[in-house]
Amino acid sequence: MNFPLESSGMLAVLVAGFFFGYFLEVSGLGSPRKLTAQFTLRDWSVFKVMFTAIVVAAAGLWLFDVIGWLRFDALKIQTTFFWAMAIGGALLGAGMAIGGYCPGTSVVGLFTGRVDALVFMLGMLIGTTLFAANFKALQGIYMAAQGPKGQTLAALTGLPTWLILLSLAGLAFAGFRLGAWFENRDGGAISAGELSE
Repeated sequence: MNFPLESSGMLAVLVAGFFFGYFLEVSGLGSPRKLTAQFTLRDWSVFKVMFTAIVVAAAGLWLFDVIGWLRFDALKIQTTFFWAMAIGGALLGAGMAIGGYCPGTSVVGLFTGRVDALVFMLGMLIGTTLFAANFKALQGIYMAAQGPKGQTLAALTGLPTWLILLSLAGLAFAGFRLGAWFENRDGGAISAGELSE
């Protein structure tokens, strides 16, 4: 059995992208203040949304595998390259902390008329172009420290998938508690009024 909506095409992608951007904006997550507040540990909304998405997606993939809608062996799992992830993650994180946007929220910001989102997107395009133009020179670093080839956490550790899912949920709960402690210490998460100032 094939996964439902498998051949939905570009229209489904555009509709999903529209609603994704809409809900980012109405929830306040499209504001650069929310993202920079995450990096200063004042507002943990971004962490909560991302970790919830990870747990829900992982549980959904496991459920789809169990009922036969989407087999794990049909998924392409990328090989891990530790140096590329560490350096790329640090650069992306620094850009997000400085600019206040991630790639997705910069598109939302652009469509809501924010000039800083346009500048962020231009910087992103310039950085991507420079990386692509110099890929051969950087390939040694990029391909260094290769991790296990295409393995899931369950395959890598030998633990059952349900235990991995419970562990993820436990980590999420602990992270939410930690985030609540930081938010309470600093006077609460950023309010809607602060986002519109």
